Amino acid sequence: MTECIFCKIINGEFNTEFVYQNEYAVVFKDINPKADTHLLVVPRKHIESLNEVDDEVLLGKLMMTVKEAAKVAGLKSFRTVINTGKDAGQEVFHLHIHILAGSIRL
Repeated sequence: MTECIFCKIINGEFNTEFVYQNEYAVVFKDINPKADTHLLVVPRKHIESLNEVDDEVLLGKLMMTVKEAAKVAGLKSFRTVINTGKDAGQEVFHLHIHILAGSIRL
């Protein structure tokens, strides 16, 4: 997916600092934060949205990545959000999980 901004970030086309990464996903700060801490967990594999996921193992790995990234970021409590589809607020059509903590400005 050459036009996908998240695929470009994963491929190192931008100087994006990863807060955490593993073989399944990368985690980085949202450039338009909606909370004091706003991280994105993005699978390395391009999947348009939650509606297109057919891999239960990958979903479990992504949720464990959320847990590990939150720990690395020093978060004891946080909110997770997955926007699925344009009408739900999804702006980048590559599955991603928002980690929000602190004062949230939705």
